[in-house]
Amino acid sequence: MAGSSEEAVYSRQLYVLGGGARRLAGAAVLVSGLRGTGAQVAAALVLAGTGRVVLHDRGAACTADRAHQFLLGESDVGQNRAEASQRALAELNPRVAVAAHTGELSEAFLASFQVVVLTESPLEEQLRIGDFCHARGICFIVADTKGLAGQLFCDFGERFIVDDPAEGDPVCAAVQHVSQGNPGVVTCVGAEDSRGHLFCDGDLVTFSGVEGMTELNGREPIPVRVLDAFRLEIGDTSSFSPYRRGGLVSQVQLPQVHSYEPLRRALAEPKIRVASPEELPRSRSLHAAFQALHAFHGEQGRLPRPRALVDAERVLELARSLGAQQGPLDEEVVRAFATVSAGDLCPMAAVVGALAAQEALKAITGKFLPLDQWFYFDALECLALEGAARLTEEDCEPRGSRYDGQIAVFGATFQEQLGRQKYLVVGAGAIGCELLKNFAMMGLAAGPGGDLTITDMDTVALSNLHRQLLYHSADISKPKSAVAAAAVQRMNPDVRVTAHQNQVGPATELLYGDDFFRRLDGVASALDTLEARAYLESRCLRCLTPLLDSGTEGPRGNVLAMVPPLTKPLEPASPPRDGTFPLCTLRYFPRTIQHTLQWARDEFEGLFQLPAEHVNRFMEDPAFPEQLPAGKALEVLEQVRGSLWEQPQDWRDCVHWARRHWQSRYHDAIAQLLHTFPPEHETSPGVPFWAGDRSCPHPLTFDPDNDTHLEYILAAAHLFAQAHKVPLCSDRAATQTILRSMVLPPFTPQEGLQIPLAEEKEEAQAPAGVPVPPDRRRLAELTQDLVQWRQELVGGEEAQVPLMEPIHFEKDNNIHVDFITAASNLRAENYSIPPADWLTSKRIAGRIVPAIITTTAAVAGLACLEVYKLVWGCRDLSCYRNSNLCLSDCLLLRVQPLPPPTYRYGGREWSCWDRLEMRAVGADGQEMTVQEVLDWLQRTHGWTVTMLLRGHTVLYDREEDEETQARQRAQRLSENLEDAGELRRRELELLYVCEGEDAEAEDTRPPLLCSLP
Repeated sequence: MAGSSEEAVYSRQLYVLGGGARRLAGAAVLVSGLRGTGAQVAAALVLAGTGRVVLHDRGAACTADRAHQFLLGESDVGQNRAEASQRALAELNPRVAVAAHTGELSEAFLASFQVVVLTESPLEEQLRIGDFCHARGICFIVADTKGLAGQLFCDFGERFIVDDPAEGDPVCAAVQHVSQGNPGVVTCVGAEDSRGHLFCDGDLVTFSGVEGMTELNGREPIPVRVLDAFRLEIGDTSSFSPYRRGGLVSQVQLPQVHSYEPLRRALAEPKIRVASPEELPRSRSLHAAFQALHAFHGEQGRLPRPRALVDAERVLELARSLGAQQGPLDEEVVRAFATVSAGDLCPMAAVVGALAAQEALKAITGKFLPLDQWFYFDALECLALEGAARLTEEDCEPRGSRYDGQIAVFGATFQEQLGRQKYLVVGAGAIGCELLKNFAMMGLAAGPGGDLTITDMDTVALSNLHRQLLYHSADISKPKSAVAAAAVQRMNPDVRVTAHQNQVGPATELLYGDDFFRRLDGVASALDTLEARAYLESRCLRCLTPLLDSGTEGPRGNVLAMVPPLTKPLEPASPPRDGTFPLCTLRYFPRTIQHTLQWARDEFEGLFQLPAEHVNRFMEDPAFPEQLPAGKALEVLEQVRGSLWEQPQDWRDCVHWARRHWQSRYHDAIAQLLHTFPPEHETSPGVPFWAGDRSCPHPLTFDPDNDTHLEYILAAAHLFAQAHKVPLCSDRAATQTILRSMVLPPFTPQEGLQIPLAEEKEEAQAPAGVPVPPDRRRLAELTQDLVQWRQELVGGEEAQVPLMEPIHFEKDNNIHVDFITAASNLRAENYSIPPADWLTSKRIAGRIVPAIITTTAAVAGLACLEVYKLVWGCRDLSCYRNSNLCLSDCLLLRVQPLPPPTYRYGGREWSCWDRLEMRAVGADGQEMTVQEVLDWLQRTHGWTVTMLLRGHTVLYDREEDEETQARQRAQRLSENLEDAGELRRRELELLYVCEGEDAEAEDTRPPLLCSLP
């Protein structure tokens, strides 16, 4: 049942690409052009596990390549780019065959590939190869970056089949009712959040498990029309049998066939993908600009010189004369594009290369809709930065430096400024690796005074390797931050990088205090928890430190820029569903696989973790239940007694236990539920009990030859043996023999058993079998018996603890996932819920966020474009961008961040970034007294303060008596805090209330920051 070794490596990617990802191992891709964009494409394909990747480049690596081609080392300069890159890529993923080709791209050579990707290719070559690939049905991709603009083109032939166009799992909903009519109306059961179904008009659906109107079950997919959040309209049901109860309506994704034009035709009649109609004129102008650039290169044998106005005007003339653009030409866009088109920027290569790699993965896997057919992306807003617009040819001319491609865009002085930057990268996971790679290429913190700090508490794991560029298999179990720092040093030995293994949080404020954050030029967040991200934002907000926050989920990603004092602070993200459901739903009325998986997680904890913890604690301290409430103490002691009573001696005992537990959960408990509420039970006359959100279950009959039944026994027995420290066995045949010899007593239902039907009742009711109020006599007797039992186990000596091994669920442990999958699917079978496969169960139960290298690379590239603006010290909000990316649709939306909110206080307008700052040194050169602070506020702002506080410590309160007020005013600031037990800090943030203050001003006043001597 457990996943293969391939799945262990690529599991997060499989959740993005689905079953089609298994085709990757048999695919062959050619990547031509191994400068920055080609290197990004090739690295993503190799990390993703593409079977064979062939690199083509006929040029030699030069020093300037090393600012955007991260696969090249210093010793590779002068060597063929493809051959040098092959050595680096082969180390990234030993499962992939990586080869180099330095000859011609002949038709015979091209015919062996499923996908051909061209970068840095002349237009004539693009047309020739594009024609050949189109005729042969080879998927053809062109990806190119020039300065601050990028271009992507896809031609997947005249008949390309998309097997699974949608993102995420198919939508499904429980059926509450289906009307007889033309059209019939399906009423769905609301989810826990009461948002209703998630179907859209035109979705194709199938039905299963419907009782009464059984004609719906097993039909061919039918389209739906959405009436409202809970109702769907389907076809004619007037002749069907009346609906009785139950059923599931599920979305079906059918394969789609798409046709694409060859490059030669698509150049003249471009179909351009844009996020909004307003972007189309700009993209059309870039379409003309790229063609004009090819024409310029054909004329001059070179690209336009950086900032050379004559060359830029010639490109503009060529764009006008081509007549290829549709609609008016944006001449400013073309001119700006041409002036920096000789530049090479690592962030641009990262974005365009990642998008191109995702299109190649679509071509191989059939997952997601391919690009149709052009995509343009630019960051020309960078040229509007103060200082950038004044750059001259001399500022941007080559220096023989590795950064010449970046100097061509931003100038040599800017490069020096990049080297002086002090940055903190929090998190060295997938996004963190890509950020650090880009920083190394850009030369961030690679000069005098520069400093790059990386902190991450994690170690490298096997599942990291397919998407975290800086780690290899030899790095498994090593600290991520240390490995990443060493990789940065190899890429660029000049970067001054320091690795930490700390969490940035309240516990490390002595290390990452206000002084630390204030000396930073910026922080790049690559965190994966909302709590950590919120804390980091609060520190940056307090210390006025720019923050770039990046995140991904599957093919989606975003970058948010928080730039004091220009932008609105980041808003806390809404927490994701944490897998909590009403207890009565999990215990008695599940209706989705998410319910049964959460039930299985609870089972795991209740069987293999908590009992062992309680036994060990009791063996160490028999009096510990006295510290618990009586009801809880009785529950814990019953659990201890059960664990000691069931203590196995060998594997056979473990199998017997697992078989009895199987019978208890999947037969007896269901039979008891049906005894209490029979299938025909009515809540009131004519209103069936088993309807709506209650699906009528059925007991299972154990079969040792049933794979799911046997998998459950094997996993449960294994975990039970591990918890009790009994030798393990994995012999399926021997286990089946034990099972066939077992005879269990017949089930006898209990009469009068109460089963809660609502969450409130469930919470109020004590756990099953525990009397309310607790039976104190029973508690005393049980305690006495267990103490005696403990004495017999340990003799007269100290208890040998731990007696048992508590097992905590780990999502990357196959046996753990085996149990969860089998337990959940058996429960699902009880309730006629479609089962989930092993990988899906692992994702849902382990709460794994799907991830893929292409999204993380693109997001990191977008974040680094914002770094350029921060390094310039840009104070123009219109230059910054927040980005939202969706690679499944090849969509990129970049918008200007919102300005900060303002409020009125004390007769003037304030921003959320504003604060009052004072050096709290009195006239005597000593630390200010409270009176001096009050005087400063009165003198500086005309405010009469009625209360002054530091957190919850009151420093001054005008409502106190005169003697107390006098004592408060005379005290120095830190005296009061030391009296309250607070550590003395060099800077204090004080709160105040002023005379005549509006009641609504409670949380809307600028903070007062006092710097102590």
